[in-house]
Amino acid sequence: MKVAVLGASGRAGSEITRELSARGHQVVAIARKPEAIPAADGVSAVQGDASDPAALAGLIAGVDAVISALHFDVSAETLLGALRQAGVGRLLVTGGAASLKLPSGERLIDGPDFPEAWKGAAMGGITFLDDLRPVTDIDWTFFSPAAFIFEGPRLGTYRGGKDDLVVDEAGESKISFADYAIAMVDELEAHNHPRARFTAAY
Repeated sequence: MKVAVLGASGRAGSEITRELSARGHQVVAIARKPEAIPAADGVSAVQGDASDPAALAGLIAGVDAVISALHFDVSAETLLGALRQAGVGRLLVTGGAASLKLPSGERLIDGPDFPEAWKGAAMGGITFLDDLRPVTDIDWTFFSPAAFIFEGPRLGTYRGGKDDLVVDEAGESKISFADYAIAMVDELEAHNHPRARFTAAY
């Protein structure tokens, strides 16, 4: 496939770009500072600002899918507008874990252990997902990862889910950025969650 990655110079975006390249996909890697995008086979580094939907539409025209690894300072409406202008029908979004459900049934963000300082940023992801849910003309998928994503080895394994926080035997929810990228590219290829949210953790 030909895939555009937004935020391709960031931690998640760079790992996703590498994983796409390793699997033989053609990647249009878009970032404000393209020189920070890691070089890899099949990867074209492009300067771009996702907050400008008309300009972004020109960069993503002709791709099969867009993967957004951006922070949520760019709204769902802005990204969807760019995809519509470009005639691209599929969007995958790297989101946050805050709206995943705990065993109690409450959202992670509403649980007693969620840091107050993180709530503002976390609400951006929750709002983004809420804005995607009614969209029917774009085939979207929202990836809510583990509660803790860290720089670590590529194990090549993870456990998936939908709306519930995935935890290990110790009750921890975590995944490395490398395996996070595997889960995202697996979803791109398998297309298991059209117009839905999924999660992945060890």
